[in-house]
Amino acid sequence: MTVAVVDTGVGEQSPALSGRVTAEGEAGKDCVGHGSFAAGLIAGAPTGSGAVTGVAPAARILAVRGTDEYGNGSAQLVAQGIESAVDNGAEVVYVGLALNTGDDELARAVAYADSKDALVVAPAAPDVVPDGADGKPDTRARKYWPASIPQVLSVADYGPTGTRPEDAPAVLAPDLAAPGDSVVGIGPEGSGHFIGSGSSLAAAYTAGAAALIRSYQPTLSAAQVSRRLLEAAYPDEVPKLDVYAGMTVVLPPRGTTAGAGTAPAHLPPAAPHEPRERSLLLGGGALVVVLLVGAAMVIVPRGKARRWRAAA
Repeated sequence: MTVAVVDTGVGEQSPALSGRVTAEGEAGKDCVGHGSFAAGLIAGAPTGSGAVTGVAPAARILAVRGTDEYGNGSAQLVAQGIESAVDNGAEVVYVGLALNTGDDELARAVAYADSKDALVVAPAAPDVVPDGADGKPDTRARKYWPASIPQVLSVADYGPTGTRPEDAPAVLAPDLAAPGDSVVGIGPEGSGHFIGSGSSLAAAYTAGAAALIRSYQPTLSAAQVSRRLLEAAYPDEVPKLDVYAGMTVVLPPRGTTAGAGTAPAHLPPAAPHEPRERSLLLGGGALVVVLLVGAAMVIVPRGKARRWRAAA
């Protein structure tokens, strides 16, 4: 599978991704590091003892810039990145940004990806709380793009305790949750590791899971892969990603419920009661005889010893 990483770029020199990164334009350079970190969570291969391994370590990465060289994203760059990724064969498109504007422009790009059977995965919120118009942190739950577009699989983060960090940006109706707090990942080059948090990293995990499912069952459409991830997720307030279940679950046809349309089970007729009753009667009678014989064996010798005689 080819997973496009529409982000700050992906370092082509990262050992964990060696030989599996194709970059468009300058996207092979990642001076920010975020795109490389996400790509490692998606497809990083082990490089030695203690190395981080991605969800789909054999996947190929298509690096596409959705930001400028300083990591500043825009709806135009992300939309162009999505379209370019699809045109270059990406089956899964990971977008590492959550933008405040650009819904129309991004909706067109996502619709184009959908028409080409590519699944778009994006964070339900930015990694840090954005500033409001007054310059203060804006903690309200609100829509971000492209995650709010219906065809996009939007993902929120959770930490080792199973809950979101207290200072995490509020999310509005995410589709799925995945690990995203205190996550260990790779950098643009070298063998060192970094720690990061945020919904963008949870979305990377989910993109890796989608690639794994598509490689395992290549006949599935993007919509079917999304459905597997959602319906096989661990039940919670926000369903939690379950990669193993997504790979193995057997889902009923869409529009039906489990067991609908199946023939009723045919059970064998109950055994007749008469043989059972006869067996109990015979067994009970035999038990009485045994008890009487046993009693006689005890009483008769004692009676003879005491010279008991029958009453006149």
